[in-house]
Amino acid sequence: MTWRETLLTGWTAVRSHAMRSLLTVLGILIGIAAVILTVGLGLGTQKDVSEQISALGSNLLIVTPGSSTDSEGMRGGFGSGATLTRSDAEALASDVNAPDVAGVAPEKTSSLSVETSETNWTTQVVGTTEDWTDVRSRELALGEFFTAEDEADQAAVVVLGAETATELFGSPDAVGRSVTIEGTVFSVVGVLAEAGADSSSDLDDMAVIPLSTAANQVMGGTSRSSVSTIYLKAASEGVLSAAYQEAEAVLLNLHGITDADSADFSINSQDALVSTATSVYRTLTVLLTGIAALSLLVGGIGVMNIMLVSVTERTREIGLRKALGAPPWAIRRQFLVEASILGLAGGVIGAALGIVAAKALPGVLGTSIVVLPAAVVGSIAIALVIGVVFGVYPAVRAARLAPIDALRSE
Repeated sequence: MTWRETLLTGWTAVRSHAMRSLLTVLGILIGIAAVILTVGLGLGTQKDVSEQISALGSNLLIVTPGSSTDSEGMRGGFGSGATLTRSDAEALASDVNAPDVAGVAPEKTSSLSVETSETNWTTQVVGTTEDWTDVRSRELALGEFFTAEDEADQAAVVVLGAETATELFGSPDAVGRSVTIEGTVFSVVGVLAEAGADSSSDLDDMAVIPLSTAANQVMGGTSRSSVSTIYLKAASEGVLSAAYQEAEAVLLNLHGITDADSADFSINSQDALVSTATSVYRTLTVLLTGIAALSLLVGGIGVMNIMLVSVTERTREIGLRKALGAPPWAIRRQFLVEASILGLAGGVIGAALGIVAAKALPGVLGTSIVVLPAAVVGSIAIALVIGVVFGVYPAVRAARLAPIDALRSE
């Protein structure tokens, strides 16, 4: 038989038992679709995280409070103490102390209720300085940001996030209106442009006020000089490492710490956050792909099982072909072709299902799914290989049948 005749005969054999063939390739179909979706979801999530973090500034350093020691000598974990102050931020802003740091924006944050005459909304209130928009790479949709004079005068002015403005006033057009925070009436001077969300918060749901106002009128407390976070903007991506070292040296000196391992603060870069997120999602992708591979294994076993059944059903046909002079390799090739068709069919249908799901699911999951052509082609190739590999044993078994025994079978 020629290859063309072999392929036509194999296709006829598979099509003659359409329902059985479909059930046979179901495992491969599900496995291929799962692999495409898993890899695509991992790549899409990495892409989303990278875009979100990059939008905040690729040359950004984030200084957060570290561990602290109380009056009894007990040491708390990272974030347990108010170890960062406005004085730290002012020292980091000095060109002499940190020449590679181009901008500094300390933040003092708290979740508070923002009220109007008609409604209220709990949001993240951020006290910061006039350089915040430049350091955090934020833009305004309406109005303007508060000035250094507002900060010096402890002015009761506020810049709202787009979502916060909409929740309070029904639309982002809130400039000139008033809100009340902790009993103080603030005038809305600006509304931030939409920025989405990062790994920890909704960037569109916030109220930004001068740091001095936050410390003395809104958040107060016993540590008015403390800040929650200090954001540093390096002069360029090329000097990010130098800016990191300068900031660390300044803070260690200010806090009287000689061993960096005992620092009561931590400094993270956007690159580090991207690398961490990528590592996590890569691990999850590998894990989920392994689970999907089990479905492919089950599908391969199903192909082997149905091909063994086919050999048993067609024993007399095999004996007749051998009696008419068909060599063992022709019988073996026939059954390998049929197994390959089953594997290829499962791969093609599974790939199509995976692509359709990749187009539909992002709207439901709220995350991107990136389908690479190489992943689709590779998945189909894997399905074909599975069909061939798991079809070898049934094909060899069919080729080894003795003609006389096959013709005598019932």
